[in-house]
This record gives sequence, C-alpha cells and structure tokens, in this order.
Amino acid sequence: MKSETATPTGEFTLRLSTTRRGARLARLLAVQQLHDWGLTGTDAVELVVAELANNAVQHGWVPGRDFEVRMERGDDHVRVELSDARGERRPVPAPAPDEGGYGLLLVAALATAWGVKGRSVGKTVWATVPLSDQNMVVG
Repeated sequence: MKSETATPTGEFTLRLSTTRRGARLARLLAVQQLHDWGLTGTDAVELVVAELANNAVQHGWVPGRDFEVRMERGDDHVRVELSDARGERRPVPAPAPDEGGYGLLLVAALATAWGVKGRSVGKTVWATVPLSDQNMVVG
C-alpha cells in the first residue's frame, strides 16, 4: 500500500500495487471506509469497487505502476473512481459474456451513471452508485 487518505469531507484515496492482492485490498479497505463514514447496506458500492479494481489489475497493468481507488461520498450516492496506467485500453461491456466479462454489466446495473475519462497517464473508470434511504449515515 502506497498511500491512504481519509478526510472528514467524505473523500478517500488509496494507491495499491496492480496485483490480485491489491484488488482484494482495494475492496476490503473501501468497505472499511464506508463503515467509517457510518454508511450501512453498501453492497452495491463494494461490488462496483471490486469489479473496477479487478479490471484495473487485469487490463490496466503496467510494470512498476500502481492503480488508484478514489471514493467520494455525496448526500445520496458514492462516486467510485479507479485509475490505471493503460489509457489505450478502454473498457467495453461484452454484449454476451461467456467466461467472465460480466463486470461492466454489473457496474452499469448498480450505478446511475458510469464512464471513462483520460488522464495524463492512463485512464479513470468512474461510477456513481446511489444510496437508498436505508444506506444513509447512521447516528
């Protein structure tokens, strides 16, 4: 793990190695951050982070480069961003997946919006995941 930032403003950023372990840690630490924010019932956010982190590891790997997870808490949503170093490999949902390939279809089903934006090095895949009334801040 390279760096972690959790601020009272509802932002969380984490850089991890582009490995299977890094993808697993991204999901686990994102879940912990959601808990720290006092959010409950955030399975959709957890799934989106897991799918995008897995994609960053599988399709965005560049030797010596990390990937970055960023979450921003809004009043009724969490914005998830995963950045990697492979800008030329844009994600495209498979119309009829066979052995896998369901990740982006899942992200599209769980998010109100998602997309890809370029960076100076690589790309960022983002998704806006809504929070229902039962997901709001506890306490």
